[in-house]
Amino acid sequence: MGINPCGAESLLITLLASLAILRPTVTCPGFANFQVLFAGWIQTAGLHAVTETLVVTAVARRRHHERFHRFFSRGSWAPDQWGKTLFFAALRLVPAGEAIRIVLDDTLAAKKGAHVFGIGSHLDAVRSTCLRRVFTFGHCWVALMLLVPVPFSERRWALPVLFRLYRGKKTVAKENNTNHPYRKKTELGREMLDLVVGWAEGRRIELCADSAYCNDTVANDLPASVVLLGAMRPDAVLTAPPTARVGKHRSGRPRKRGEILPKPQALANNPAIAWRPLQIVLYGQSCTLLVKECVAQWYRPCGTRLLRIIIVHVDRGAIGLRVFFSTDATMSPTAILQGYANRWSIEVCFRDLKQLLGFGDSSARTHNAVHRTAPFVGYCYTLLVLWFVQYAYPSNAAVIPIRPWYLHKRGVSFADILRTAQRVLAPADILDPRWNLDNLQKIPPIPDPSMHKPVKRAA
Repeated sequence: MGINPCGAESLLITLLASLAILRPTVTCPGFANFQVLFAGWIQTAGLHAVTETLVVTAVARRRHHERFHRFFSRGSWAPDQWGKTLFFAALRLVPAGEAIRIVLDDTLAAKKGAHVFGIGSHLDAVRSTCLRRVFTFGHCWVALMLLVPVPFSERRWALPVLFRLYRGKKTVAKENNTNHPYRKKTELGREMLDLVVGWAEGRRIELCADSAYCNDTVANDLPASVVLLGAMRPDAVLTAPPTARVGKHRSGRPRKRGEILPKPQALANNPAIAWRPLQIVLYGQSCTLLVKECVAQWYRPCGTRLLRIIIVHVDRGAIGLRVFFSTDATMSPTAILQGYANRWSIEVCFRDLKQLLGFGDSSARTHNAVHRTAPFVGYCYTLLVLWFVQYAYPSNAAVIPIRPWYLHKRGVSFADILRTAQRVLAPADILDPRWNLDNLQKIPPIPDPSMHKPVKRAA
């Protein structure tokens, strides 16, 4: 018998069955433990930890807590395999003819404990200023996320698919372990990018990253299918494409770059080149920007590839201009700026992971547990969003509180998604035999996300 996706119990079944896409990547006992941990992690309101999930799900007296700790420390599952599975699941939300948009960045998780693997002191870019550098003791995670359109929001959402733990030079030297050498953040980012390129199998990929990841490690020797949208310094050295050798200078190695061009700062200050107004929609609002553009090489990080460079005049703040670029010289300024603006979604995801899902709460100490717990939280985020898009949103089951003082809210936030999942999971006994894999597979087909109507902007 089919299941009505609008019923409360049916929504519970669809939520737990959404986890079944990870079933091939873990053992049968491990999958049962994962269901408990997922349900408990979602329902936990305070500090997120393994023991707290057992209390919330009422499993504490029925299963020994050690088996759930072993899920992270000695389980047979691999985070990258989970990321690959979720990547293809989330890719269903991206129209077939559209480029795969991904974003790369890092975030800090404050922690304590001298014996925690990979812990160290990291520069906190959020709290630091031009005059004061602030450092945070904890873990630094480099994340790659897939940007997908969702029917309940005007912006694209960033869904975590890959994570890498960055360990500073001092931390690596202190560990003195040749099995875990030092690797830069950009090296970790390029490693994850190469994985996604292999999964995409030649499909066009648009990678968005801030200036910290726009260097030769990430940007040089990119596959032809990858386009990088990034930011550069105003004093970046630009060169023209090389010209053919003529006359007696035709012999020798071919040139890789031409004459040096004015830097973006000099181009912005040149009164002979007028600023051009550009009408554009950024972050859901229409605005007019003053821009200048050029096509040039940025040889050191990007090699011989021609870039389209956009200089944006900033009329407030200490920074007078911003410079953005695309490794696809045919992209329009509007597409470049809107593509880079999509990077903000990863910051929203980081905030939700930390404030709502306890991304940095875990007290795991061992190598395996540390490398798995934080990605586990990110994958819970992705699973929740996918479930909401496919089942909860079409059934109008979202729990959106009435706030008369909040008149400008549009769409659905992750807090609303989490609240909906908590309401669905609250009455359930997660160890009930009805929620075994055989029963969970009796769910209706996943609705086509393209049939969902997007949220319209309020008048």
